[in-house]
Amino acid sequence: MTTDYSKKATNQQIRERFDNDTERFSNLETGQQTTIDAPLTMELCTEAAKYTNPYATQLLDIGCGAGNYTLKMLSKIPNLNCVLNDLSMPMLQKAQERIVPQTEGTITLIQDDMRNLNLADNHFDIILAAATLHHLRDDDDWELMFNKIYKALKPGGSFWVSDLISHDSEMIKRLFEDKYGNYLESLGGREYRQKVFDYVNYEDTPRSLNYQLELLAKVGFRSIEVLHKNSCFAAFGAIK
Repeated sequence: MTTDYSKKATNQQIRERFDNDTERFSNLETGQQTTIDAPLTMELCTEAAKYTNPYATQLLDIGCGAGNYTLKMLSKIPNLNCVLNDLSMPMLQKAQERIVPQTEGTITLIQDDMRNLNLADNHFDIILAAATLHHLRDDDDWELMFNKIYKALKPGGSFWVSDLISHDSEMIKRLFEDKYGNYLESLGGREYRQKVFDYVNYEDTPRSLNYQLELLAKVGFRSIEVLHKNSCFAAFGAIK
């Protein structure tokens, strides 16, 4: 059965929303407010990367936003060469402004859809993707990205994800949507809950944790780990 994504937001519409929200996403407290356990998952993903690749020199941050994950990574492994990818140039510029003082390594900006990334094989020690993969649409998109990431990593390199997820069971999906809705309501009331659900429905097409773990194995990752899951959010990754 083919899913119709024609009513979902285009890249341009997603980019325009983030272009206009750079300052908020420069602050973890406000930028990731809608993400349950955001500080914890950022800590876990970057700690996992540090433990797996303590002598890393090459970092790729896909959908880097204003640079929060790269900054956290640099606090653990200094002076990385950082490749930053995002749809939004204001986000990339803000990330660069914040990261330049924190590394003696090179900083490369790539403004493009992640699916268009042209990456050298066996180049990166660490690849991070926080709150970005959920913008992928059909299964071909997902397999393309996971293959691209696998090929771009050095042997022994690692890929860490923190993201919104769906669930394979409709009943369990409803359970966690209700719990997430209650969380959003506790932050800003019913109107805020509806606002977040509306833009999630418009912009996002998350996949389940099971789907993504199976895809990591399919493209060749040898060691796959779940770091954390709470409601509609998970942190996980894999080692090449």
